[in-house]
Amino acid sequence: MMIISRKKILFFIALSAVFFLAFSFSFAQTADELRDKISESDNEISQLENEIEAFEKELDVLDEERHTLDNSIQKLNVTRNKLSTDIKVTQKKINTTSLVIDELNIDINDKIDIIDQGKQGISESMRKINVLDANNMLELLLSTEKISDVWNEVESLQSFQDQVNSHMRELRFAKRELEGDKEEKEDVKSQQLAFKEDLGDQKKIVDQNKKEKNTLLTQTKNKESNFQKLIKEKLAKKSLFEKAIEEFESQLKFILDPNALPGEGALRWPLDFVLITQKFGRTVDSVRLYASGTHSGVDFRASTGTKLRAMGNGTILGTGDTDLTCSGASWGKWVTIEYDNGLASTFGHLSLIKASKGDRVSTGDVVGFTGNTGHSTAPHLHTTVYAGSAVQISQRPSSACTGKTYTIPLAARNAYVDPLTYLPPTTPSMFK
Repeated sequence: MMIISRKKILFFIALSAVFFLAFSFSFAQTADELRDKISESDNEISQLENEIEAFEKELDVLDEERHTLDNSIQKLNVTRNKLSTDIKVTQKKINTTSLVIDELNIDINDKIDIIDQGKQGISESMRKINVLDANNMLELLLSTEKISDVWNEVESLQSFQDQVNSHMRELRFAKRELEGDKEEKEDVKSQQLAFKEDLGDQKKIVDQNKKEKNTLLTQTKNKESNFQKLIKEKLAKKSLFEKAIEEFESQLKFILDPNALPGEGALRWPLDFVLITQKFGRTVDSVRLYASGTHSGVDFRASTGTKLRAMGNGTILGTGDTDLTCSGASWGKWVTIEYDNGLASTFGHLSLIKASKGDRVSTGDVVGFTGNTGHSTAPHLHTTVYAGSAVQISQRPSSACTGKTYTIPLAARNAYVDPLTYLPPTTPSMFK
């Protein structure tokens, strides 16, 4: 039988260690270059987000100014610049995720090579260990003049076995890291697909912005007098719409059962950043702005193209666009969700709808993008909340645009509830 010398044992130890180190730096330079590019891209995204913030501040200032044709055109232009920058950010994020995927591919391939080489090294080492059985050890004792030489060989063998065990632990660790990298890669791929979908939506909203500006210039013939006449016409339409809806909803019968409603904090915010510009119910502004004297929901400041999220788990009860029936008189693009917790909500003035009737949605899902459609003098999100069993999607003839029919959410007046009762606690900074 073959006897392994101490030199050979030490050689195998060194060889086994090399298997684990041979590939750890093989792609280091490329990986470093990718990390530098990712860092550079992150910095560019940060700069673009600062530009977006500046555009939003400019829009806030314009919203406070007198509602004129020039002001409206300026807001559309600034909004387009903001939306174009949104697109640049999303494109950068897509590029960044591609770089992250490339970096993960290098890391994955590196670990696969390490594992494969490690397996080969351990396999060879185990074969050599198996050569030494009890008879080999006895033969070694009988053939060696000094017992100390035997013990040195035994100690070397033990050290070798310890080294193999250590490498086995390293292999297990490398395998766990490999599995983690693969999971992360799938997550990044999903994120990239979401960014690509966002990019398509943002381009649609930019196109809509361009059409809105062209329509406004066509309707007014670029004259302030025509613009003010248009505003009066829209206000008249809005007043007729609200009066007709209030009369109809006042006739609806509904017994509100408080026990059927959830407790406080049952809903999440519909936006990632919250700034409340008008509360629910009778306020100074509601008396001035609405035929009923009350505000049916809560208004949030939101620039065009802001993601709108479902406030809970539920089902899309309906969607629509009142501008197709009577432009500038009502909700514009809207989405209504009936939640599993007994509430329902309608979101109005959207720029883009991302859900369809019957869709199941989860808390936080994107169901649309905020905008300035319907009767709205500035981009914002109107959110109405009702007792879920009371709201229905109905068709009603338009008194403002004769011969046309609205498809809209309707509910008895006593079914409307204050959204802030069911949303998370507010802070003073959340109010304009």
